[in-house]
Amino acid sequence: MRIDQIQIKTNDIQKTKAFYQNLFGLFILENDQKSITFQAGSSILKFIEDPEFNSIYHFAFNIPENQLEEAIQWCDNKVDLIVLDDKSVVTNFENWNAHSIYFFDHNGNLLEFIARHDLNNEQVGEFNSASILSISEIGIVTESPLKLGNQLIEEHGLHFFSQNTNTEKFAAIGDHEGLLILVQPNRNWYPTQIPSESNPVKISLENNENLIEIHL
Repeated sequence: MRIDQIQIKTNDIQKTKAFYQNLFGLFILENDQKSITFQAGSSILKFIEDPEFNSIYHFAFNIPENQLEEAIQWCDNKVDLIVLDDKSVVTNFENWNAHSIYFFDHNGNLLEFIARHDLNNEQVGEFNSASILSISEIGIVTESPLKLGNQLIEEHGLHFFSQNTNTEKFAAIGDHEGLLILVQPNRNWYPTQIPSESNPVKISLENNENLIEIHL
């Protein structure tokens, strides 16, 4: 399953532009007074401005599975990586065979670089903005993750992520290429103490050559 595009809200287009274009070097596809759209590897990241919006999203980018340390170095003068309880900045997801680092964008969204070792996406050379391969995950907040998950499975032929223990508090739909992360409201976004809130999101997916549009 591939995430082709996500559309989310921002309360400040200029802060969004400063982070994703000026700091991270992503290419702007479209920009007007009310929205801005970036190319993020094979995915598209679109923000719609809403001055009244007062919340955050969580989403992740796939990076080459062999370049986590290079990504950490690249981030060094750009963002403050979130330090975990063990004083490391790297999370080891053993069941997912992946390692992640976390940080915030200028609007307070919780971002993640994830190196998934079951993907054949090794790269050589310097890590830079072109090393951001795709949008890997988008967090979705719902009262019943399993109910929504089963609904998406029935309507769109999707499936629960087999390497995740899917529960009523946390479930994942998809695979290593792309995941919908379903969580209950007020569950803290790992690895922070920020409670999750339900926010509007539009998602375009590609699954088994089928194009899927999800509006939540």
